[in-house]
Amino acid sequence: MAANTPSLSGKRVAILATDGVEQVELTEPRKALDAAGARTMVVSPKSGSIKGWNHTNWGDPIKVDVTLDKTSPDDYDALLLPGGVMNPDHLRMNQKAVNFVRAFFEAGKPVAAICHGPWLLVEADAVRGRNVTSWPSLQTDLRNAGAHWTDSQVVTDHGLVTSRKPDDIPAFDKKMIEEFAEGVHEEQRASVHAGAAH
Repeated sequence: MAANTPSLSGKRVAILATDGVEQVELTEPRKALDAAGARTMVVSPKSGSIKGWNHTNWGDPIKVDVTLDKTSPDDYDALLLPGGVMNPDHLRMNQKAVNFVRAFFEAGKPVAAICHGPWLLVEADAVRGRNVTSWPSLQTDLRNAGAHWTDSQVVTDHGLVTSRKPDDIPAFDKKMIEEFAEGVHEEQRASVHAGAAH
């Protein structure tokens, strides 16, 4: 761990994913979180393992630490949403997964989403008035959900960290660790409540 990296010792981080998750967007940020002292858990609607996606083909199996129905957002301090096209598309159709994401915003806990991961933020109605980025094809969805979208390597907005693609992972990891170390952000809570009022 670099000397200037904030410590995440004692922090518990949920990584919500299912089949088709872009492998590097789960494994690399997880390594960075583990190196900073966090305890990371892969949470999925399915048990056993999920299939990673590696650019254009299926990748490696990734072990699921706990199933969605056996855990609660209360068990974690922060949330990581990796991308891959199939992964968030499946998760956004799962009401338990959407509720899990939304609960982090309602509690003001930090959330980091990369690539297609922000699709889940749209589904949870948690981006209204927030500054975000994503894989370029999601920009219309995010804008329609009330977000301010920019084409940037990493965008940080009061506990919400978003990035566009695997090339952005080093910048994403750095900002994610900073925001996760800061803990609860009241603005996270405000964004989801403002969204709920619409």
